[in-house]
Amino acid sequence: MKNSSRKELFNQVESLLGEYCNGCFVHQQFKQEGGRRYAHRFCISQCTVGEKLQEYGKKLI
Repeated sequence: MKNSSRKELFNQVESLLGEYCNGCFVHQQFKQEGGRRYAHRFCISQCTVGEKLQEYGKKLI
């Protein structure tokens, strides 16, 4: 994989996080109800943005 494509992937991840994840109401609510680990688990396993982030992560490996 070229360096430029890695940079593009990182930029896409940053924009995705900035647009959807920063200040996410669902994450904040789950964090209050079940704790930080519960909220993080939801984001990774059930949130559509988390699934997209996993796809980007697989491309970086």
